[in-house]
Amino acid sequence: MVIDAHHHLWQPDQGYRWLDDPAMAPIRRPFGPDDLAAAVAGCGVERTVLVEGGRCDQGEAEQLLAYARSTPMIAGVVAWADPADPALADTLAGYRALPGGEYLVGVRAQVQGEADPGYLDRAEVRRGLRTIGAAGLVFDLVIRADQIAAAARLARDLPEVRFVLDHLGKPAIRDGGYASWIGPFGDLAAAPNVAAKLSGLVTEADWQTWSVADLRPYVSAAVDAFGPDRLMYGSDWPVCLLAASYRQVKDALAEALPALDARERAAIYGETARRVYGLKSI
Repeated sequence: MVIDAHHHLWQPDQGYRWLDDPAMAPIRRPFGPDDLAAAVAGCGVERTVLVEGGRCDQGEAEQLLAYARSTPMIAGVVAWADPADPALADTLAGYRALPGGEYLVGVRAQVQGEADPGYLDRAEVRRGLRTIGAAGLVFDLVIRADQIAAAARLARDLPEVRFVLDHLGKPAIRDGGYASWIGPFGDLAAAPNVAAKLSGLVTEADWQTWSVADLRPYVSAAVDAFGPDRLMYGSDWPVCLLAASYRQVKDALAEALPALDARERAAIYGETARRVYGLKSI
């Protein structure tokens, strides 16, 4: 079974302010479950994980869980919550009480938007992440490359919490950022409680001129550092549409991956996501 472990759905008039950037014009439109079905048609994807899209409020979580409840393809939801919120435990309990709350598998916050590279070192953030772990949920790390070192310290210090690194930590592919990325990335991968998504790479490369050759060093490094059993495929659709179609993203990863046996490919394309997120409907 192929599982896309990372995609979004949104209504741009409901608070997605980042879509106001002129560069986002190609994706500044509604994307709902019917659009998802059309995008994955013919690509062999059977289930997905729906991830918060930067609206950063509890109303979005309610909407995403409702989508999961009514859309058989969606096997889990990673919803937004503020890890520094003293009422975080109540928020998570509230999510689980919503229609579709049984699909809640993880939490994400827009850490990439925090100016402080050491944001994840803050005591109040770490308390919240322990709350998330104690609730049996994964925390998705959407972070910049300069925040990976703090994430490595975090994962080492909180071994009881499961983390998933989104987009391989957003390396600066278009600017040749491999050398500054690979060291901290390897440190983070050394923590056994961290998995990573092979997602979001085409939009870190040049949107107009990217090639599989641009992506291959990062994909190969991820396979070497994490191994297939801690890696998962994610499309980052519809953000990926800034640079590539859904099919182009999936095909590019298949070409960029090193030689793998059938079991290893099955891990990346589904089993890792099923296991790490505890996707009970599969």
